[in-house]
Amino acid sequence: MNLKKYINTFGWPRIIIGLFLISMYVACPFIGLNLGAALSDTLVRFGMNVVLVLSLVPMIQAGTGLNFGMPLGVEAGLLGAVISIELGLVGMKGFLVAIVVGAFFGVIFGWLYGIILNKVKGGEMMIATYIGFSSVALMCIMWLILPFKSPDMIWAYGGEGLRTTVSVENYWHGALEKALHLEGLKLPIGEILIFTIIALFIWIFFQTKSGLAMKAVGTNEKFSKATGINIDKERIKSVIFSSVLAAVGIIIYEQSFGFVQLYLAPFYMAFPAIAAILIGGASVNRATIVNVIIGTFLFQGILTMTPSVVNAIIKTDMSETIRIIVSNGMILYALTRKGEL
Repeated sequence: MNLKKYINTFGWPRIIIGLFLISMYVACPFIGLNLGAALSDTLVRFGMNVVLVLSLVPMIQAGTGLNFGMPLGVEAGLLGAVISIELGLVGMKGFLVAIVVGAFFGVIFGWLYGIILNKVKGGEMMIATYIGFSSVALMCIMWLILPFKSPDMIWAYGGEGLRTTVSVENYWHGALEKALHLEGLKLPIGEILIFTIIALFIWIFFQTKSGLAMKAVGTNEKFSKATGINIDKERIKSVIFSSVLAAVGIIIYEQSFGFVQLYLAPFYMAFPAIAAILIGGASVNRATIVNVIIGTFLFQGILTMTPSVVNAIIKTDMSETIRIIVSNGMILYALTRKGEL
């Protein structure tokens, strides 16, 4: 009975995905793959993406829904990154300046985004998708006309407009590992450490009066209104919170990846993050840090392992197919269970 209760609580989809991932790790030695390298690659991808997934928690807790408008926060982080590079800042200083500037724009973008979502209560996720996509289209224009002059970023033949991909190799690539003197270690200790700090801050925040008010709005809006909580204000705060975390998350991703990707790159960034948190057990109105950790590891593990294992067995790359199935399948699964969780 206890086992059945645990299975029902954890969820069959997560169990199946977890068993599938474990089976790929088990198969590594038998098909000529290095198990240690496979686990290391999974952890690296986990460290790169986990803060982006974590950024979904405030909006979900406040009842504002899954943040399909995450590209707006990502664009704020990209602005912080290119401004840091334009200033010629390197190492941890450049990384921190990118985060501060990105968070500043995240507050502004999130405030405007929150005002719009308050006007469309009940249809937040659909409108958020349009906001995310339109923000990417608008920034495609801005990347061409903003007055950046750094030769490492602008198009060489025109002398203006930012390139599609900007390298941070000479600026703050691997800044977290270098600051901890862990350059030779193939584990994302720096990324996991900063995630732990941010996650701890979020956990503490939701124990405070302000955090409990935000959570109450997501749990029972009528009760919250009766107790004197300003619902619109709390919703805007959650959107700002999520947008700032998305800005920070993309900068952490970039310092690990080594490149800033502009123009259409942020277009679909919300979908893998949303799929990951849903795989971890979150719903459209409830999410925890544990959901973030489990979901990100499962999702990134599958994306990391599938190409190598499938290529070794049948000589065919199915990674994109698996990514599409997992992302859209888990989003569909969670949305159809909206009333159950």
